[in-house]
Amino acid sequence: MEQLKDFLNSRKKTETLRRLVPLVRLGRGRIRLAAEPDSPVLLDFSSNDYLALTEHPAVITASRKYLEKIGAGAGAARLMSGDLDLHHQLESKVAELKGKEAALIFGSGYLANAGVIPALVGRGDAIFSDRLNHASIYDGCRLAGARLFRFHHNDLDHLEKLLRENRAGFRRAIIVVESLYSMDGDRCPLNDLVALKKRHDCLLMVDEAHATGIFGENGGGVIEEDGVGPDVDIAMGTFGKALGSYGAYIASSRDMALYLVNRARTFIYSTALPPAVIGASLAALDIIRTEPSLRRELRANVNIFQDRLLQEGLIEKAGPSQIVPVIIGPSSRAVEIAGRLREKGVYATAVRPPTVPEGTARLRFSITRHHTHADLEETVRALMQTIIPK
Repeated sequence: MEQLKDFLNSRKKTETLRRLVPLVRLGRGRIRLAAEPDSPVLLDFSSNDYLALTEHPAVITASRKYLEKIGAGAGAARLMSGDLDLHHQLESKVAELKGKEAALIFGSGYLANAGVIPALVGRGDAIFSDRLNHASIYDGCRLAGARLFRFHHNDLDHLEKLLRENRAGFRRAIIVVESLYSMDGDRCPLNDLVALKKRHDCLLMVDEAHATGIFGENGGGVIEEDGVGPDVDIAMGTFGKALGSYGAYIASSRDMALYLVNRARTFIYSTALPPAVIGASLAALDIIRTEPSLRRELRANVNIFQDRLLQEGLIEKAGPSQIVPVIIGPSSRAVEIAGRLREKGVYATAVRPPTVPEGTARLRFSITRHHTHADLEETVRALMQTIIPK
């Protein structure tokens, strides 16, 4: 087992060893360290509960209702006896939200990406993937066995060059992007991607994990906001971020959804999501449609935080989303600053390679509705004291 020790020692030396840190959730965006009962209350900036729906009374009530009515689990995979009417209700609501004919629920975003891509392409096919796509997308690409072409992040000139030079040599091709990138908080140019997809006869798959519920008039994501729903072949998203629950979905044509029921192994061989989780997601979808003020409140928080960071010179420009990275550089420095911030009552995770490129370790601030204006001001002050000590 020397190889295990060598790996762990190497990660320790480069300050990239990951460790689990048990937390206690106190509500309203507050947490504390479970190992330290007397530890101070921390402001949580590492949660993806952007709209604060994990604590919304309607979400909790719906979850409890279906837990008590149906039980703790679905009992089986959906192709066995785990296919509940509730699952179909949720899929219908997702399809409506995304403007598609159908939807299909997966156990998680990772399972969706790892299952859908290999179901659509294989040997003799090509995948064109943004270099900063999530690890689950890249694992799906590896499982597919198709030829993988990676284009520079959001660089459509590079993508078009790769398509022009290589597309004709393959049977099928798929372009895979995220509408909102989870470590940089930037958006992709969807309208231009649609034009390229049509010009080069490709499928287009868009991961909306961090955009669902946040963008669009009804919370349908960047796809809705940019008006490209009909031209996106597979819209993937999650319930575990802005929707405050768990699990994931794809929205597509009816034929595509049925095809995936028969081909996506991560769907076929996984136990169905439990009733309480489905109930919570059903309620969350109703909320994002009927309470658009939640998105406006979140945007106001983002603007306040980014404006203050700009004033203090901690970021170079404001981003378009609720994900606000503060680039530090060396991993050791990012870890050090994250530790000092915890001492000042702020919990912001240091994100290091291999999650982000070498030399770009960062503090990733997820702004949520839980945060008050005073919280945001306090956090900027703590950052200034930590990054630029007096």
